[in-house]
Amino acid sequence: MAVFVLGGLFIRRFDYQITPLQEGMLVQDYLKNTHGFSRRIITRLKREPEHIRLNGEHIRMVDLLHAGDVLTVILVEQTHIIPNGKLFAPVVYEDEDIIVFNKPAHMPVHPSVAHLKDTLANYFTDYMQKKGFNLQFRPINRLDADTTGLCLVAKNALSAAILAHQVQKEYTAILCGELSQKNGEICAPIARHPDILIKRIVHPSGQQSITQYQVEACRNGYTLVKVRLLTGRTHQIRVHFSYLGYPLAGDEMYGGSMRDIDRQALCCNQLLFTHPTTKKTIHLCINMQEDMRKLLL
Repeated sequence: MAVFVLGGLFIRRFDYQITPLQEGMLVQDYLKNTHGFSRRIITRLKREPEHIRLNGEHIRMVDLLHAGDVLTVILVEQTHIIPNGKLFAPVVYEDEDIIVFNKPAHMPVHPSVAHLKDTLANYFTDYMQKKGFNLQFRPINRLDADTTGLCLVAKNALSAAILAHQVQKEYTAILCGELSQKNGEICAPIARHPDILIKRIVHPSGQQSITQYQVEACRNGYTLVKVRLLTGRTHQIRVHFSYLGYPLAGDEMYGGSMRDIDRQALCCNQLLFTHPTTKKTIHLCINMQEDMRKLLL
């Protein structure tokens, strides 16, 4: 494996040694089943035949592999997002394939019409360009603008495809009121609000949504909970606890008090996943932000 820059582009090269167990496999089946290449990446490689070689020679996706062969795949990355070096998000972990930020409050993850230059994507682009890399922004877990915490970004399409459905996340949230039930599971379908585009509601017509929680402390009229999602719906944690009658502190949209904090008290504080290339287990953990901690003092 290798990384290099050419003309401002980020080039990731993968060299795979074919074993006797893989004798006779089709190239496309080997890439998909052994290394997690998505159908989209395989289709892209078909259009870029110069980026896939067998023993240094051109190879088709339907050709067969033999023990001892070396299959080389090259992925080229680039971006058109506007860089913004005036922003800042601490880097918690980084290597050739992934980077994890501790995203601050009030920073959207993706650019939009209302947020063209003030997002994590803009900071990521500037951060990587200063290293000489022009990378596409591929966040694996997406956080609301006012939710803080760990945000995992893949540096290439293969890492993104492999990580897409295997990252385990744990959140810390602070609720308004003192929740008496020390642990539980909220099973309530979530649907779009009929009148407010960005809002969600619990409704029988919605998608199945499951949230598990564990109460950690009750203090000053607030409850600190650890939360795990078994599904990943938009605003799921915020909607579910509002539905229980314990909205997140600072979450005005879903009925939370703004008295002591100006944004929803929610932080993605743990990530657990298998590294897409090394296959090692990565476990990252951070403390919740100061504005949340002060609610419990």
